[in-house]
Amino acid sequence: MYRQTLTKVPSRGLAIASYRRAFTTTTRTMAAGDTGSPNKLGSLGGQGDAFQKREKANEDYAIRQREKEKLIELRKKLHEQQEHLKRLSDHIDELTKEQGGEHN
Repeated sequence: MYRQTLTKVPSRGLAIASYRRAFTTTTRTMAAGDTGSPNKLGSLGGQGDAFQKREKANEDYAIRQREKEKLIELRKKLHEQQEHLKRLSDHIDELTKEQGGEHN
């Protein structure tokens, strides 16, 4: 009987506590040093721990790589367009020579 009373009392207490916990209005706050917590000096600068510095360096590197790839693609397209314009210009010159528009 003693054992039954001990097992029943905590279960009622937990049920009431969980019922109250479902309707709490306070927000969870993160303590300094928790994963995902903001820096002491803000998120824009200041000294961070080694993990934050490494993560920022990796992100910066990935951004630079994407920008580098975009620049390579843009240069390639620019070169192709310049070649196309040169071919068009040569074609126009041939047409004008055939029609006798220029006396070269």
